[in-house]
Amino acid sequence: MTEESWGRVCENLEKAIGQNNFSTWIKPLRFRSLNDGVARFTVPTSFVGNWVSRNFGDEILAHLTRDGHAVERLEFKVESAAPVRASAARPAAATQSAPAPASVSTGSADLPGAPIDARFTFDSFVVGQPNELAHAAARRVAEGGTVTFNPLFLYGGVGLGKTHLMHAIAWELRHRAPELRVVYLSAEQFMYRFVQALRERDMIGFKELFRSVDVLMVDDVQFIAGKDSTQDEFFHTFNALVDQNKQIIISADRAPGEIKDLEERIKSRLQCGLVVDLHPTDYELRLGILQLKVEQYRQQYPDLVIANGVLEFLAHRISTNVRVLEGALTRLFAFASLVGREITLDLAQDCLADILRASDRKVTIEEIQRKVSEHYNMRLSDMVGPKRHRTIARPRQMAMYLSKQLTSRSLPEIGRRFGGRDHTTVMHAVKRIEELRSVDNQIAEDLEMLRRALEA
Repeated sequence: MTEESWGRVCENLEKAIGQNNFSTWIKPLRFRSLNDGVARFTVPTSFVGNWVSRNFGDEILAHLTRDGHAVERLEFKVESAAPVRASAARPAAATQSAPAPASVSTGSADLPGAPIDARFTFDSFVVGQPNELAHAAARRVAEGGTVTFNPLFLYGGVGLGKTHLMHAIAWELRHRAPELRVVYLSAEQFMYRFVQALRERDMIGFKELFRSVDVLMVDDVQFIAGKDSTQDEFFHTFNALVDQNKQIIISADRAPGEIKDLEERIKSRLQCGLVVDLHPTDYELRLGILQLKVEQYRQQYPDLVIANGVLEFLAHRISTNVRVLEGALTRLFAFASLVGREITLDLAQDCLADILRASDRKVTIEEIQRKVSEHYNMRLSDMVGPKRHRTIARPRQMAMYLSKQLTSRSLPEIGRRFGGRDHTTVMHAVKRIEELRSVDNQIAEDLEMLRRALEA
């Protein structure tokens, strides 16, 4: 079998198992040889080999056979490691009960890991004011050396760059210190490994595995909230690594104190390091991201022409999610290439009509809190804190009022986002600001200015 044949098989595999599964599990395989009915591949880690063998072995064998190759079994081998085999005679592949992790292992230890995305490096991360601090902190951690803040906790909404920075850190550590034992995995994968260890009565092995690493990176930690046993083990693993001065990097969709059902002792631990918010992107940052992507796409579509104003239009209209923004540009370039047309504003509006409708401006409570804090020159922590001085309480009431007017969140939800306050407090704030705006011109002007800024 040739590389060309394997490429043909890969195309059919991607259609059969989906792009995400293909990118995570099949793309990292490297075809080496086919002799005596054995197709041999190299894999980045034994974890990948075992997972592919269990869950996609039969599928790969079937597609190889359909392509005309006499294959009886597969063999996956990590460099300097024993091969992992999957035979054609074995039972059907096990159900994919475990979530596919976004994880990486480096160093010599046999640690749970899967390929990291080669696109997500520091070089491809566009830095702007909303993510400047998060980028600088991630860079500092990736440089290695003495731990300056532990853990590093990155949080923000979907598509703001948390996963990109996590992957970039892992890539940089691999480059700078390949001997380090680095593990990057999702919180769901951590939980799956924990449950697996319980089932197989191998908790000693689990503890040794995760407490022997040099750098532990856990993505989407909010998913362990409410899972008491998993939280307990995570807490002890966290403490063991901190005691050894090992670096921990965590990401979540919200700040530690805002993760519901997360144990207080874990919240306290997570807050003892550097907690960094990746703010929603601003117009300049979105435009910079689009310009970088266009430079990359020109290598694939060298003859395509993009009219003036198209990127600016997209940066303005698609404002909440960088993934959606990049996906829109990918669709636009692919469509224009297929039909052989210049990318004009009219073409963009027609081709991306569904995305543009779905991306109408949606204001978040966090964004309102930040804008109001900046407007009144107060600390964001005071916005959600206990202080009741008028210079803090009035802006807080205005932020609650705007949250009620500009978002679809319920009163109890708004109260929770303002330091766990009761919904009656929010009701009072809304009523009070309604009264004041009709008699206080300054408050009325401030509200209008803030509303325009938030809806821009």
